[in-house]
Amino acid sequence: MSDDWKMRTRLVHGGTRRSQWGEVSEALFLTQGFVYDTAEAAQARFEAAGPDDFIYARYGNPTVAMFEQRMAALEGAEDAFATASGMAAVSGALTAMLRAGDHVVAARALFGSCLYVLEEVLSRFGVEVTFVDGTDLDQWRAAMRPDTRVVFFETVANPTLDVVDIRAVSAIAHEVGATVVADNVFATPVFSDAIAQGADVVVYSATKHIDGQGRVLGGVILGRQEFIRGTVEPYMKHTGGSMSPFNAWVLLKGLETIDLRVRAQAATAMALAEALQGHDRLARVIYPGHPSHPQHDLVVRQTGEGGTILALDIRGGQAAAFAFLNALEVVLISNNLGDAKSIATHPATTTHQRLPDAQKARLGITPGLVRLSVGIEDSADLVEDVRRALDAVPAG
Repeated sequence: MSDDWKMRTRLVHGGTRRSQWGEVSEALFLTQGFVYDTAEAAQARFEAAGPDDFIYARYGNPTVAMFEQRMAALEGAEDAFATASGMAAVSGALTAMLRAGDHVVAARALFGSCLYVLEEVLSRFGVEVTFVDGTDLDQWRAAMRPDTRVVFFETVANPTLDVVDIRAVSAIAHEVGATVVADNVFATPVFSDAIAQGADVVVYSATKHIDGQGRVLGGVILGRQEFIRGTVEPYMKHTGGSMSPFNAWVLLKGLETIDLRVRAQAATAMALAEALQGHDRLARVIYPGHPSHPQHDLVVRQTGEGGTILALDIRGGQAAAFAFLNALEVVLISNNLGDAKSIATHPATTTHQRLPDAQKARLGITPGLVRLSVGIEDSADLVEDVRRALDAVPAG
C-alpha cells in the first residue's frame, strides 16, 4: 500500500491479502485453526510467529488481519487489534494495562457500559477512578496524580454530545506520564484524527459506522505497535475477546463505503439541526456542527464536521419524548447508532437507564432527551418525518 494513497483508496485497498487464486473481494478464512507441515514447523511458529503466520483464530486470522491493517491505515496508527465488540475494545484496552493501585481519570459523560467497566469492574481489582467534567480542563489538571496511569474519554460524549479537547487533555495527561485512551465512536474515523492530536490509544465500536448496516458486532483497539502486540494482544488472546473472521469480512465491506456514508449522514444531520432550530416543542437542539453548540469552535478545529448524531431535548419530559418516538415513521426506534437507517433512542430509559436520576441530571440526560442517529435516507424525508412527529407532541 502506498503512503500517498488518500483515505477512500485506503478504505478500499488497505491491508488486502490475496490467496493464490487472486480473488477481487477479500477472502473469508472461516477456520479456527491452521495446519503445519511438520511438528518442527508447529514448534517454530509457537516460538516466534511472523506477521503471516497464524496459530489459532483467537490469536489471529488472515481475514481479521486485513481488517486490522486497514483500520490502522485509516486511523494513522502503527497497529490494531480487532475485538469481538466495542465494549471488548474498551474493557480490553483498559484492563490490559491496569493493575491494583493504579489511578484512572475519566470523563463523567460516558456510555452506560463504559461507566460500568470503570465504576464496577476496575474498582473490584483495586483500580481507583476519578471522574471529571470532560469539557473542563481545570478539572482534568486537578485530578492528575503521580500514579495516574490512564486517562479515558469519549471524544464526543454519548448522548449529550459534549466535545473533549483531545490535544489539550492529552498534553495534561502526558505531563504525568499517563496513557490517553480515546473512545472515538461518535467522531468516526472519517472526521477525527485523534492519534495525530495526542491520543495514545483509540478504540471504536465497529458495530456502529464501520459496519454501518446493522449486521455484526465488532471493535478495534489502535495504537503503537509495542502496545498493541506487547500489551493488548497477550491479554486479548488469552481472555477470548477476539473478532470472528466472518465479522471481520463484513466490516471490511463496510469500510469500503464508510467515507461516502458518513459524509452524507453528517450533511443530513446539519440540515436537520438547521431545520429544527427554534421549534416550539424543543427546549434544545444539540448538534456539534451547528454554531449554536457551545463548543462549535473546538469542533471546527478538531474534526471539521459535526458528525452523524444530534440530540433533541423535547419539552414535556418522558411522555412528550415517547409521543415523539411513537409518531416517527422513517426513523426507527432502537439503541444502535451509525447505521444507514436513521435511529432514535431515549437514553434515560435505555442506554443510560441504570444511572441514578441525580447523575442523569448532572450529565444533562433529561427525561425529554432523544438521541437521533442520522442515516442515509433522503434529507427532505427525514426533516419531514421529524417535524411531523414533533407536531404529534402535545403542547406543554
